[in-house]
Amino acid sequence: MQLGQEGEGDGRRRAAGGQSHQEVESAAERALRERPSVSIRLRIGLGIGICFLFTAGVTIAWMVSIQEVGASQQFLEHVNRYVFELEQARRFEKNFLLYATNLDDALTHVEAAHRLLLDSRDGVVDLVGAETFAEIEDNLLRYNLLLERLSRTNAAQEAAPAEDPLVLEHALRTTGAKALEDASALSNQERLRMHTMIHTSKIVALAGLIIVLLVLAYIAAGLARQILSPLGRFVAYTQRIAQGDYSPILPVRRFKDEFSELALAINRMLEQIKDHQAQLTRSSRMAAVGTLTAGIAHELNNPLNNIGITTEAILEGYDDYPKDQKLKMLKDISSQVERASATVRNLLDFTRVDKPVFVPVAAGEVARECARLVANEARLGGVELRLDIPPDLPQIPGNPRDLQQVFLNLLLNAIQATPEGGTITVRGLKVDPDLIRFDVADTGVGIPEENLGSIFDPFFTTKETGVGTGLGLSVAFGIVQKHHGRLEVASQPGVGTTFSLYLPRSRGSDGDAAPR
Repeated sequence: MQLGQEGEGDGRRRAAGGQSHQEVESAAERALRERPSVSIRLRIGLGIGICFLFTAGVTIAWMVSIQEVGASQQFLEHVNRYVFELEQARRFEKNFLLYATNLDDALTHVEAAHRLLLDSRDGVVDLVGAETFAEIEDNLLRYNLLLERLSRTNAAQEAAPAEDPLVLEHALRTTGAKALEDASALSNQERLRMHTMIHTSKIVALAGLIIVLLVLAYIAAGLARQILSPLGRFVAYTQRIAQGDYSPILPVRRFKDEFSELALAINRMLEQIKDHQAQLTRSSRMAAVGTLTAGIAHELNNPLNNIGITTEAILEGYDDYPKDQKLKMLKDISSQVERASATVRNLLDFTRVDKPVFVPVAAGEVARECARLVANEARLGGVELRLDIPPDLPQIPGNPRDLQQVFLNLLLNAIQATPEGGTITVRGLKVDPDLIRFDVADTGVGIPEENLGSIFDPFFTTKETGVGTGLGLSVAFGIVQKHHGRLEVASQPGVGTTFSLYLPRSRGSDGDAAPR
């Protein structure tokens, strides 16, 4: 993966300098392992922790707001009691002025109001300021003083009055009204502030809920992206693996997590699949060798018999044959030896186990070699083998041994499916500028329609027990996919079968021959 992206990268991106497949796989494993670990579990834990912190912050803010509302409610109760005490004092004041009674009760309520005002000093100062508090207290003390003066004036009324009662009463009413007005203003102001606090607490709760939901949505989307996106990529990896591309998975992030472990496990699985596929290929190849034994034995036996007969003739009539005749007989022996050697070389080439390397290959020549290899098998079965392969077919990027395996499997299957007197045609042609096609067509018994979907499955065979393993077409199908080609079949029972092999052309130099 490229830095900063999600998931694991595709190993089909080739390393610079033409690294081998094993080197790429080793580098992929090192790159997957040699990164700091940031697991999905840790990211989920961090996401939950962030959500908890946001939720805790909103909860604390809401609790502080509720606590302030509670404190405001308690202060409002003090202010309301303060107002009540002043209202009682004014009621008794009026009773005294009308009926000359209950003045002491008025003084008692004023003193109670003063105590409540002092008890609520901090709240009043916070609400209206220290200067206004001082004015309210001065006015209340003046009102209390006027009540005391009125009480003394009333006691001395029968003697000589100390001051004019009418002036005193007017000052008392004015001061009392001002004290009650201040108290009511305090109550209204605190009530308004409490309503504001309640409204603010609602806004805080709603805003906090929205913030928590947004944070949750963001974290959930991030976690989903970091989990679902790699899952989508791994689905794509499994699809390309199913198509026969076993390139290793490479890292594209700065850190590793559980998906990195999954990538390592898949890479190990790919190694095992390739090993098992190689074993199947070797097994199929050896099965094909066994099938070829009769033809090869006949191919070797003929030149050996010719060599033996000619050698015996030379030994018996060495003195009777002229020099030219003896040279001709020796050349015949040399020709038969070369024929036998060519057969052995073809067989050794086929059974050789080489490191799979993609190089520019003349696929037409590979097809011709395989046709020559099975020619005796076809003659023994009474089958005519025809070749229609143009000499100018372009090269393809591939592995010669693997392509030989494909052609040989197709030809042997065709020979075994074609009765005596039948025909097998190997045809090569250019499909378009980027693709060539080979057809192996026989006039054999054909394949039933219900079996067409299974012929490329491992171990599926319609041959008798001991005749076929069911691996040949499966191995050939895997090899073709590894070459980024495709293998198709068309068949009609009683008429014949045609296998069509499509292979991509080689472009540019040898260095560009490997499939991308």
